[in-house]
Amino acid sequence: MKCPFCGYSESKVIDSRPAEEGATIRRRRECLACQKRFTTYEFMERLPLVVVKRDGSRQTFDRMKLLNGMIRACEKRPVPMSTLEAAADSIEQELQNTLEREISTTEVGEIVMSRLKSIDEVAYVRFASVYRQFKDIHTFMEELTKLLSEKK
Repeated sequence: MKCPFCGYSESKVIDSRPAEEGATIRRRRECLACQKRFTTYEFMERLPLVVVKRDGSRQTFDRMKLLNGMIRACEKRPVPMSTLEAAADSIEQELQNTLEREISTTEVGEIVMSRLKSIDEVAYVRFASVYRQFKDIHTFMEELTKLLSEKK
């Protein structure tokens, strides 16, 4: 590891501990040349996920886009931010675990809807109305009827 102060390429690890709930490792290092200390973080490399949109275009998976969509659906609802962040982490992990490098927005949307359904039903209906592009009140009512029948 190159020292950020003097550029020397040798250092020794003084302390090592898990960070971010075990997702990364934080290491305190000391440069063997100038004896200054610095911190490095080691994390597992993830392969990039590509999302295939409805029009066929492709873009890199963006966790923030996913989280923002969920936040919008939960606006003015009693859903803690920590719950949404945990759901976004869980969804991202599920997508990484599929071992597919390309995933359609349809698949992502279905996963998000299933999570929102268990978190908040109003948020689920809001997300579904945008995601499924309800054409009229009848398709909206069909979704509500389906939700009510599942609840019974």
